[in-house]
Amino acid sequence: MNLRKLKPLLAFTLSLLLIITTKAQDAINYQTPPKDIADLLLAKPTPGVSIDSKANWMLLSERNSYPTVDELGQPEIRIAGLRLNPNNFSPSRQNYINNFILKNIKSNQEIKVQGLPANVLAGNVSWNPSETKIAFTNTTATAVDLYIIDVATQKASKINKKAVNTVLGSPYTWLDDNTVIYKSTTQLATSAPKKSITPKGPTIQQNLGKTAPSATFQDLIKSPYDEQLFEFYATSQLVQNKNGVETNIGKAAIVGSFVLSPDKKYLLQKTLKKPFSYLVTAFGFPSTVAITDLKGNIVKLLVDLPSTEGTPSGNDNTQNVPRSFDWRDDEAATITWATPLDSGLIKNKVEYHDAVFALSAPFTGSAKELFKTQLRYSGTSWGNSSIALVQEVSRAKQMGRVSRYNTLTNSLEKLYERNQTDAYNNPGSPVTTKNEFGRQVILTTDNGTKLLMNNVTGSSPKGDLPFLAKFDLNSKQNEIIWRCQEGVYEYITDVLDANKLVLISRKESQKDAPNFYLKNLVLRIADRPLTNFNNPYPALEGVTKQKISYKRADGVDLTGDLYLPKGYNKEKDGLLPVLMWAYPREFNNAADAAQVRGSQSRFTTISWASPIFYVTQGYAVLDNAEFPIVAASADKKPNDNFVAQLQMNAEAAINKLSDLGVGDKNRVAVGGHSYGAFMTANLLAHTNLFKAGIARSGAYNRTLTPFGFQNEDRTYWQAPQLYFEMSPFSYADKIKTPILLIHGDTDDNPGTFPINSERLYNAIKGNGGTVRFVFLPYEAHSYRGKENLLHMLWEQYTWLEKYVKK
Repeated sequence: MNLRKLKPLLAFTLSLLLIITTKAQDAINYQTPPKDIADLLLAKPTPGVSIDSKANWMLLSERNSYPTVDELGQPEIRIAGLRLNPNNFSPSRQNYINNFILKNIKSNQEIKVQGLPANVLAGNVSWNPSETKIAFTNTTATAVDLYIIDVATQKASKINKKAVNTVLGSPYTWLDDNTVIYKSTTQLATSAPKKSITPKGPTIQQNLGKTAPSATFQDLIKSPYDEQLFEFYATSQLVQNKNGVETNIGKAAIVGSFVLSPDKKYLLQKTLKKPFSYLVTAFGFPSTVAITDLKGNIVKLLVDLPSTEGTPSGNDNTQNVPRSFDWRDDEAATITWATPLDSGLIKNKVEYHDAVFALSAPFTGSAKELFKTQLRYSGTSWGNSSIALVQEVSRAKQMGRVSRYNTLTNSLEKLYERNQTDAYNNPGSPVTTKNEFGRQVILTTDNGTKLLMNNVTGSSPKGDLPFLAKFDLNSKQNEIIWRCQEGVYEYITDVLDANKLVLISRKESQKDAPNFYLKNLVLRIADRPLTNFNNPYPALEGVTKQKISYKRADGVDLTGDLYLPKGYNKEKDGLLPVLMWAYPREFNNAADAAQVRGSQSRFTTISWASPIFYVTQGYAVLDNAEFPIVAASADKKPNDNFVAQLQMNAEAAINKLSDLGVGDKNRVAVGGHSYGAFMTANLLAHTNLFKAGIARSGAYNRTLTPFGFQNEDRTYWQAPQLYFEMSPFSYADKIKTPILLIHGDTDDNPGTFPINSERLYNAIKGNGGTVRFVFLPYEAHSYRGKENLLHMLWEQYTWLEKYVKK
């Protein structure tokens, strides 16, 4: 071919390729949504509140709204189920506190804390035993330090010389008012193992006939080099710091956790060891559980635990090894633990499934059996010398039981039992108080015959109305002594005096932002405001909210929170486009599924994940739309007709909004995050109810979670058809309704691997559907980067405007 004729042809071909490539990638710069939406996202958060037990001082913790994408993009390593900053021995991408303010409650004076480090990045806040000092960690580019705030002088000072290691679990504990025990680093971060360009050989895993089902954890160890990194970063040295003087406790080790005994003479330590697992996270690695003295000497080796790889799949199953090691709060130094009596398999027919044992200092004798449980043991709340409350659960039956343990007779007496999805009959949680060891123990009243029960939700047919009650240990009846008034939402945060019923509450309404109050139920004097936080969301003023009720086709009652735009008048403005947002939940019976949850009297707050942003753009927003998945009978599982129930839930909500005369049933979008995204894709695959869908960080192919998901404990091999039918990927050719897929490119949630969205996008595209896929850089399952969040809101807004409103 003539060269002069060839050049124009090449130029045309290159231009065409460029156009095709650009269109295929659809790469754009970060965008921002309308101003009202952006302002709601970036509103300054209300400070966190922590009040001492005498209500003398309040600590206000201030945070910035969201970090930048540049901050998220700082160095990170992902090993053993952890995400770490390789430069400072700490988890990466934490949600830090950026400032502290002390408030004298009696004088109502707020005082700025002096001596705080520049550019505070604080966490792990804790009062000392007498509540005269407050400790916190501060993270810098190269180290984590430990600071103490002196409440009397309102000054902060750094106390550590050795950098703190916060890689595994809680990094420190108070020993006394002036002494802290913490994990310190053992080497400089610059000494981390370097990865060889040329490996010594391939990475090999094998299994020789051992059953080892596992959840689909992410960021696991994948190579010998990862093992070296984990050992380097997780190794720490326990240090005792008294007035700034550091003393080592024992030798450096991979300390998973350490807990001080009530008499403060011993430590319960869990130490991780090799071989490190490639199948479970660090908290499932082989370990030893031992009691040491405060010099680090082993007093009693309690157990040598294998990796949790051998835990049988299925609800309520456990390893056939001791578990749940903990100190008794009501004795000086007694350790307790549980051992399965059914070999860890709940299906085994035995009278008792667990036994709980105890061993007291000096830990030289034999362990004493305290009691046995008929369900799976889940913990004990200790009280005075003659009472404790024992919790048992059956996850398969969604049931919980609380029994009174008589410490004198070693007997259990059932107090109450309920389906854990039965919100109306939740008696609340026992109020606790400090004992002589400074430990929180169950508070009893009326000469030890009653428990003070606090229910911070207080679900009822009228909506959530939190309450405080007295539970009679003899009659086993709960008598409510205070309940939130209708029209507001108020719950008790602290009980200062159980006899005089002096309390601290948090109260809000649709119009009033949440604030804290001092209450006196005996004197019945007016509540005293302790805070005065203003409305951070002026753009939502005038927006109306109501809890609507409706029925689905099989008679199950449903509810949802309906938000309508400011100034909306249905006679004048007509039917609105609708955004419905939901998250399915499993129930074993229809009665529990039909219960009212939430309160229309709560102040509307906005998080990045909320759909409420779009009420400012002329949409009716149905948030928290109930999407129950109910077992048809006692011998059935909720998921047996999952898709059919999704459709009934959606049809009922759409019809209700249409009947109210506010929602246009021909202009409805559905959306959700995680399991809500899974729901969204299924609805678009199996119904024609919606004009568009928004699915964020979902799982769309259940074969990628073959050992169960959510509350489904059947494996893929036990129910392959169920896994196929519940996977919207199986029906990608049916998804013709426009769907917006959003996913963080570093999703850390078990099961919602980013490949879910990648493959669903390709499947829908390959079958000619309308789909857009947004991959957010540096984002995990929960999104955080400011630019990413603004862009996400723009994507959602643009999608709704194009495919729903217009």
